[in-house]
Amino acid sequence: QVQLVESGGGSVQAGGSLRLSCAASRYSGCMAWFRQVPGKEREGVAFIRRDGSTNYADSVRGRFTISKDNAKNSLYLQMNSLKPEDTAVYYCAARFDSVCPGMPSPSWYAYWGQGTQVTVSS
Repeated sequence: QVQLVESGGGSVQAGGSLRLSCAASRYSGCMAWFRQVPGKEREGVAFIRRDGSTNYADSVRGRFTISKDNAKNSLYLQMNSLKPEDTAVYYCAARFDSVCPGMPSPSWYAYWGQGTQVTVSS
């Protein structure tokens, strides 16, 4: 069992930055950030594997950076040049697996945080 707790959400103007954090109760090899707006499916934003390699959704590539600190069992998402369309609830996801696919769908992940709201105003 893994508990995930996100923090760092908030309100910011377009062009601003936020850094999300996800504290895990234990090390999880495959982790990711998803986001969701009301009425829409949960969308994968950024993915990181055991070796630190990453994948990003086209909509955030070049603006967002996913990273992790294995010693602290923590996951981060640095979000720069934020846009109003980035407004969503952001979720941390994890799965303890030896092989991490490139950009798995939400159903692949076993553990989820409670979410943190990010609001970007124009």
